[in-house]
Amino acid sequence: MTHTIPAQLDPRLDLVLERVVDVPPELVWKAWTTPEHLMKWFCPLPWTTVECEIDLRPGGIFRTVMRSPEGHDMPASNGCFLHIVENELLVFTDALQPDFRPAEKPFFTAVIKLERQGSGTKYTAIAMHRDEEAAKQHAEMGFHVGWGIALDQLVAHMKSVQAAV
Repeated sequence: MTHTIPAQLDPRLDLVLERVVDVPPELVWKAWTTPEHLMKWFCPLPWTTVECEIDLRPGGIFRTVMRSPEGHDMPASNGCFLHIVENELLVFTDALQPDFRPAEKPFFTAVIKLERQGSGTKYTAIAMHRDEEAAKQHAEMGFHVGWGIALDQLVAHMKSVQAAV
């Protein structure tokens, strides 16, 4: 069963990264939903993910903390899951805190869509923003490069996991 992205995309507000990767959707899913895997790839090196909390249910927490090369910790994500379809669709936001409590300073909602493509995955990551200024800020922060590098790290990590099995 194919699930669609739960919103119309707006090129003024939404940033999109789409690629086909050579790991199956189940492994991409595991990388996104298992803290010990997510911490291995989530931010571009030399940054690292030093904390990760995932409660994989609508309203459940999605929280990460990144560490700079200089050793400074920075909350990267702090929000909740909105929509979950195993191995296909993951939607989370920082506009809401766990259990759907409103956040003080929302920035974006993320949609991760996975579609089987042969033995690999068509991977679509969307960052949806409230206004053009937030989208521009995220683009200037390096959304495409950073999320692309993180995806490469995800693939490399999950291939190493797959090879070890």
